[in-house]
Amino acid sequence: MLGQASRRSNICNASARAKARKASLIDSTRMRQLLQTGPESIGASIGELGYRNEMDIYSTRMSGADAVEAALFHNLDNDLSDVMNFCQGPLKSIVAIYVDRFAYEKAKTVLRAVNGGCSDELIESQILPSENPMNAVWLDIVRTTETLHEAASSMAGTPWGKELAKLDDSDATLGEMEDALDRHYYNHALKVSKGRDSNTHLVKYIRTEIDHRNIINQFRELRQNISTEKRLQMVIHGGRLSQSVMTQVSQANSTKEILEALRRSNAFDETGFDEAIEKSDALGSLDPIATLLSHKRHDLLRSFSYLNPVSVFPVIYYIERKVLEIQNLRLLVRGKTIGLTSEVLEAHMDF
Repeated sequence: MLGQASRRSNICNASARAKARKASLIDSTRMRQLLQTGPESIGASIGELGYRNEMDIYSTRMSGADAVEAALFHNLDNDLSDVMNFCQGPLKSIVAIYVDRFAYEKAKTVLRAVNGGCSDELIESQILPSENPMNAVWLDIVRTTETLHEAASSMAGTPWGKELAKLDDSDATLGEMEDALDRHYYNHALKVSKGRDSNTHLVKYIRTEIDHRNIINQFRELRQNISTEKRLQMVIHGGRLSQSVMTQVSQANSTKEILEALRRSNAFDETGFDEAIEKSDALGSLDPIATLLSHKRHDLLRSFSYLNPVSVFPVIYYIERKVLEIQNLRLLVRGKTIGLTSEVLEAHMDF
């Protein structure tokens, strides 16, 4: 993780550059045009929209959706690196909150792959392609470890490695390690967001993110019949929802009871939840709830970006929109590959 630099922040310059990058992203009209593209030409169409360099890298040994997906992630890593390079001073530390989360996700990917017994060759060729130089550190861990706990121990030099070291080496499960990573990430994010060049809106946004992570986890843990005690232990602290409310949520025995407990807090925005839960129950999936929470965060971040045009928010908002573009393109190319209709794909995309 990047420490706070001694230089002054270049907020005006960084905000302007982030806005210019955001303007170059694929808009909803162009994304809908891509929906009408056939599966045989979708890769070429995506390549012409800013992903050609990375797609050329992977086209030599991959094809179809695999090549496109690898190229998309490679492009995202390059883009995040560029954003960090044009940020200076305390601003860089704040933006790093949003860049570091992808390092945490790669740490989880490594732990899952090792725990699942994936071969080094599979991880290097498909999961964390060696063509992406930013995967090198993760591939070193994969090549030099055999077990989940060895992989966790090999991360000792990282900030999250210290958190993993607090767990019992012999008993910690993959789930417990992932929970520890989430707790460490948000604890650090809250500390940095309260520092120089930040503002109350940023703190509110991160606390809202914590609430949303806790809410979706509670719905998931209920479906998995996880005990009340365990559900309460897995709550990430620091959100806007009080500990007493989260205790009540953890004790709920149905989705209806979870929603009733959440409604006891003024910090909970219940708009759309009844419909989302109804769809979730009908589909047997948490996707409608996760989608609703995602939309709420995007709306909040967009409003903060407009309210604070010369601040960290335009940079963070650009990162979020870039990630959303990658997610939409992944869904598009994978959906086209398995024959999903344009209507189904559009219903699951987030513009």
